[in-house]
Amino acid sequence: MQNEIRKAIRLLKQGELIVYPTDTLYGLGADIFNEDAIKKVYEVKKRPFDLPLSIAIASVDEMNEYAYMNELAYKIAHEFLPGALTIILKKRRIIPDIVAKEKIGIRVPANEIALKIAEEMPITATSANIHRKNPPKEIREAKEQLGDKVALYIDGGKLSGKPSTIIDVSEGKVKILREGAIRREEIWKIMRNIGKREE
Repeated sequence: MQNEIRKAIRLLKQGELIVYPTDTLYGLGADIFNEDAIKKVYEVKKRPFDLPLSIAIASVDEMNEYAYMNELAYKIAHEFLPGALTIILKKRRIIPDIVAKEKIGIRVPANEIALKIAEEMPITATSANIHRKNPPKEIREAKEQLGDKVALYIDGGKLSGKPSTIIDVSEGKVKILREGAIRREEIWKIMRNIGKREE
């Protein structure tokens, strides 16, 4: 697997796309700082360009490099990450507009392969499927949809298939935009523990 991870990093640096396992579904990865590679992500997925992409990074400590963190974001991130949570925050200027305009969704997947790749560079964390088709929990499902438009497929076995939960904490309060692998009750419990109310 180390060879595949090294190959993935090399291809990403060359502007290629990869499919990689996360703790939820297979992701379509590109170097977020390579505009041509990001365009390819949209084209391969047939995804509208006005829909922002999330990114995967290697640790909670890195989040402040890419987004404006607040006290609540830190507490939730330390509680649930690495894990199946996408936290939406106001983005910093380092994030290209083609990835996201004002806010950025950040993931720290609880998957060793994804984290090893993200240690080298932040990558896109969009599911490896055609827009509006079923997101893949097995590598063959990703291959059936994306075919030879992807330079490397990394097989991490059958994944959970439940998407990440998406929460917006950009205003210092929690808005749950999608309930996924982490249940609403789990987030609400943490909110109670830190004396905050859920929106």
